[in-house]
Amino acid sequence: MINYEYPLNERIRTLLQLEDAFARAACSITQASRQEHHAALLALFEIVEIAGRADLKSDLIQELERQKKILELLPKNPAISEDALNTLLQDIDKTIAGLNGMTGKVGQHMRDNEWLMHIKQRADTTGGVRGFDLPSYHYWLNQDAELRSRELASWLEPMLPINDGIRIVMRALRDSGKGSRYVAPRGSFQQMLSGQVVQMLRVRLADSLPCFPEISANKYAINISYAAPGRSQKPRACEQDVEFEMMLCSL
Repeated sequence: MINYEYPLNERIRTLLQLEDAFARAACSITQASRQEHHAALLALFEIVEIAGRADLKSDLIQELERQKKILELLPKNPAISEDALNTLLQDIDKTIAGLNGMTGKVGQHMRDNEWLMHIKQRADTTGGVRGFDLPSYHYWLNQDAELRSRELASWLEPMLPINDGIRIVMRALRDSGKGSRYVAPRGSFQQMLSGQVVQMLRVRLADSLPCFPEISANKYAINISYAAPGRSQKPRACEQDVEFEMMLCSL
């Protein structure tokens, strides 16, 4: 199955963007090649840029505290594992403490590093990160891989409470949706929301199907048009009936 996720507001869009950037940074840091460490640094720049657009820390704390209050009512439910619930509550408390311990804007430690900001400025220019433009960066990329990994990890570490908060919130959001099966006749599907509050749409379909969903949605309606991929031309409309699963998620 392939999962497609579509945010219905800017808040969830930002969380999805940061979730992806943190994942790419963490994966690339563990590798040894210069190319992977360059990719890790670009992902860190992306985190700093996206997280600086909004009061992300306070939003996450507020949502985590709300989720904690909801979870504290669950021990009365015999279907809920008490050990799993306590572990999750401890995780939330630890994450809130980590977020409260952050000072200044997210990524301020990187903004205060003139060398990193010079690289970021050049990285924002097409073809700007080359050895002849940034010899000091070329020198760093040719240092020992373990040294580069340690420095990248040290730049990532102060921002990890944000990643932890996003992890918990996005898990709660994804778990909130109940999957239902649908069929899109000749690749076209529409559903009215009728006042239902939805923050994220999740669509799952078999990876064997030769199509993908093009989604547009707002607070009133969901529209999905399935298209067949094209390698050398614009994707064309899928004309077959498409079976898929859809989940409407909201915190």
